[in-house]
Amino acid sequence: QVQLVESGGGLVQAGESLRLSCAASRSRFSINVMGWYRQAPGKQRELVATITRGGGTNYADSVKGRFTISRDNAKNTMYLQMNSLIPEDTAVYYCNALLYDGRTDYWGQGTQVTVSS
Repeated sequence: QVQLVESGGGLVQAGESLRLSCAASRSRFSINVMGWYRQAPGKQRELVATITRGGGTNYADSVKGRFTISRDNAKNTMYLQMNSLIPEDTAVYYCNALLYDGRTDYWGQGTQVTVSS
C-alpha cells in the first residue's frame, strides 16, 4: 500500500505561480512512474505530466513550457512547478503513483487549484 498526500494548492491570479507537492509514504513497493492529473468541473480527469524514477518526463501540450515536474526519490516526493497560470488551469490536481508491475497504481486525495482572471 502506498499513500499519497498532495499539498500546495490554492487561489491565485492569472500569471502567478504555484508549486504542488506529493509525498508518498514509505513502502516496500518501489514506485516507477509518478504523475499529476487534473479534473475540472464537468470534465474528465486528464494527464498533466508524468515522471519516471529515472527522471524521464512527459507533459500535456496545454502545459508545456509553463509547468515543470520533478521528483526527489530519496524523499519519495514529487513536485509540480506551475508558472504563468491561466484560468483554464483551474481544477483539482491529483497525484498518481504507478508501481513497477505496471498494473498497480495509487491516487492522492487531490488539491484544489483555482486561477482567477
